Amino acid sequence: MRLFGNGTTNPTCGETQFRRWTGGKLQTLPAAPTCMVLEAMWPEYTAAQLFEPPALADPQVPANDLEERVRMTAEEALEGADATASAAVSDNTIDELRDQVEAAARQYHRMAPAQAYEALDKLRTAIERQRDRTQVPFQQQELMILNGQAAALLAVAAFDLGYFPSARSLARTAAVFGEATRFTPLQAYADGTLAYIAYHTGNPTEALAKAHRALAHGGLGDLAYRRHHAIRARAHAYLGEAEAARQAIHLSAEDGLGRRDELHDGVGGEFGFSLERLAMSTSTTALLMGDAAQAESDARRALELIAQRPAEEQSAHVRAGAAADLAHARLLADDVDGAAEALHPVWDVPAEHRQTGIVVRTARIRQILARPEYRGAHVAKALAERIEDFNRVSPPHRIGPHIGLLAIEG
Repeated sequence: MRLFGNGTTNPTCGETQFRRWTGGKLQTLPAAPTCMVLEAMWPEYTAAQLFEPPALADPQVPANDLEERVRMTAEEALEGADATASAAVSDNTIDELRDQVEAAARQYHRMAPAQAYEALDKLRTAIERQRDRTQVPFQQQELMILNGQAAALLAVAAFDLGYFPSARSLARTAAVFGEATRFTPLQAYADGTLAYIAYHTGNPTEALAKAHRALAHGGLGDLAYRRHHAIRARAHAYLGEAEAARQAIHLSAEDGLGRRDELHDGVGGEFGFSLERLAMSTSTTALLMGDAAQAESDARRALELIAQRPAEEQSAHVRAGAAADLAHARLLADDVDGAAEALHPVWDVPAEHRQTGIVVRTARIRQILARPEYRGAHVAKALAERIEDFNRVSPPHRIGPHIGLLAIEG
């Protein structure tokens, strides 16, 4: 009525005509009265604009948005293809899950623990869902191993967040999968994780027993022996057994026999144990023994080794941990200014990446700065306050003391 009054013009649109419009089959614009109606309905467009081909995608779409869209499309396509398969799981599905577990292990050092936990839990659920769908023994075996690896990585993430009881349960879950599948590298890794959880919760005797059990498994590569001897050294040092600790350090530093296994070497990443991580661990062990010179030497070596890696392979956790150990060693030599300088890399760690290892190391430095000899010292006071502020917003501190953080800071 508004456009045509009481005239005889009465433009309509039937279903066939509508489908020609939306199906891209229109060769010319509709009749003038129809165009007038369309332009009244969408006044911001002309009829020609309404019927022109869609614009090409913006070439300036951020690469990270495109990457996420491509990843989601790939996941959805794979799920759709697998849903059409028979009751048996496609081998391609297992291959894809294996790739995702390996990628998670190798990229773990770049992720905040909470972010890693969410991604790994989603992956674990996907693996479990596929395991429920197959009765093929070989596929069951493969999926159980992948499930165990996901549980092992979840245990690390839970530990880094300060959830020690949950980390212990997840590590035991990984050990059960390793035992059920006779995949000894997974059993060993899980026992090693249980060892350092025990160490960090004030149970060095249990830590030593778990480390010995990890070393007793067959079929391990040199990296596995390196990791578990380093954990054993830390437990001996905690117990005041300096000579046994030094022997374990010596064994952890041996070149090995060229042995490899499918987890520590084959997958690597968080399952591996790099030379810079070994140097950082050895530095911490030296601190427990009161050997400041050796601790400083090993911490410096860890920092040098990590600096030699490409930027994407550098672990902020290892760098910050080694820097904190270097500061601790300098404090033992009464060099407060040197300790403050050494801590510079620590302050660069974002709040969500401040995991348990960093929090524990800086908290121990804070304890030293609280000693009577540093009272009234301006640099020591400022450093202690900065450590408090740094740790207060970390995930382990936000979780609360009931988790066990107070035990490992003591």
